[in-house]
Amino acid sequence: MGLQLRNATPPLRARPTYLLPSIVSLSIFSLAALLLYKVDDVILRTKTLAGHNLDPTPWHVFPPKVFDEEARRSIAYKAFRCSYLTCPSTFSLAEQRQQQAFFESSSQVEQCPEFFRWIHHDLKPWTKTRITTTHIAESKNFAAFRVVIVGGRLFVDLYYDCVQSRAMFTIWGLLQLLKKYPGMVPDVDMMFDCMDKPILNRTEHGSLPLPLFRYCTTGDHFDIPFPDWSFWGWPETNLRPWNEEFRDIKQGSQAQSWIQKWPQAYWKGNPDVFSPIRQELLNCNHSTRWGAQIMRQNWFEESKSGYEQSKLSNQCKHRYKIYAEGYAWSVSLKYILSCGSVTLIISPKYEDFFSRGLFPKKNYWPVSSNDLCPSIKFAVDWGNANPSEAKQLGKRGQNFMESLSMDRIYDYMFHLISEYSKLLDFKPSPPSSALEVCSDSLLCLADPKSKQFLERSTTTASPTPPCKLQNGDGNLIRNWMRQKKNAINDVETMKAQTQPAG
Repeated sequence: MGLQLRNATPPLRARPTYLLPSIVSLSIFSLAALLLYKVDDVILRTKTLAGHNLDPTPWHVFPPKVFDEEARRSIAYKAFRCSYLTCPSTFSLAEQRQQQAFFESSSQVEQCPEFFRWIHHDLKPWTKTRITTTHIAESKNFAAFRVVIVGGRLFVDLYYDCVQSRAMFTIWGLLQLLKKYPGMVPDVDMMFDCMDKPILNRTEHGSLPLPLFRYCTTGDHFDIPFPDWSFWGWPETNLRPWNEEFRDIKQGSQAQSWIQKWPQAYWKGNPDVFSPIRQELLNCNHSTRWGAQIMRQNWFEESKSGYEQSKLSNQCKHRYKIYAEGYAWSVSLKYILSCGSVTLIISPKYEDFFSRGLFPKKNYWPVSSNDLCPSIKFAVDWGNANPSEAKQLGKRGQNFMESLSMDRIYDYMFHLISEYSKLLDFKPSPPSSALEVCSDSLLCLADPKSKQFLERSTTTASPTPPCKLQNGDGNLIRNWMRQKKNAINDVETMKAQTQPAG
């Protein structure tokens, strides 16, 4: 019996089951994969100033930025990381108050240039109605991005991509303004478009004028002109920040005396930008018949050769330089005026923020678009017959641009934003879709070449207050416009008197 007990089969033990741990592990893995997918999706969809996932503006379509999948993901993750960097306050509250007290106690404040009065003119459509949230919401339909400044912090809400690096450099300029005048820039809510042509026609939008900032305007539009991106640099064309470019252009203009300069008119640019004037200008390329040298600018070829043939400081060898608008206004105006040559401006349709301070026969010579080549020839002949007057005219144009220092550009921005903010009937607040942007996060986002340009245009707190803005004067502006028209008519009369009777 005992033997039977020893040889009895032991009871079966329960086998361990791996089903439950497997299910748990699989669930965790699936959840993690889903979470990573969601995070990846959020990162790829996050809109940033790099513009890697934004469509071009529908009102001015341009080729979108093209990236392969690897590059797109790399940019997206970098953009996501940079966008969520902590943006510390550049100045402490105590420092801001100290500087503001210094400004307020300053007894000697320089007057702003006279053309700053146009700020009041540009904002006049909203002096009675003020700017409401409805205005802002409707302006969004025409904007590429929105800028909200609250307590010295800047937030950007992106809607569409901008050509090249326009948006990035425009935002950089605003960030430098906050640095230059810490604690002084008021809270504000602004809609921006970064393309060339103004689009808010006064007739079409007369019942509800919409405030929209851009780089140029006309008398027929509500669009508010704002300093363009290239004042802080334009890496795609190798144009450095304005203070560097002007210094070198002026130095280059002094390499030859007036008598040594070519007694011809010179233009170099891109005619293939849907510009009838530039296309017609090609017909004036005859140094004997029309006294003009007209040259095509091929930016693709220039980029391959290191931009050696497009250095602006080497393009001041002629007594006369031509400004011709492109698709709309052109950033080239400030560089042409800086040469000290007589600037021949062909019947402009568009105005940027500073061009309204120019006056025909004082700091430029007007050229008619209706009789283009003969008008250029007349200007050249007049200048060569009156070299002293022509030299002084060119010098006054250069002096005007020298007075437009970066200090003055920041002052214009400061006063424009300050006057605009007074018209808001609501307290600005960034939308939930907006991201805060600061100098560090923007530099983190920029490609190496753009970063180099941005860093070279970094500013610091100003030791002096902004210039003093004069009061608005509609009669004065109307008088300026009348005087300009009379001066242009005088030139046409002079030209008609030199032409043989038909």
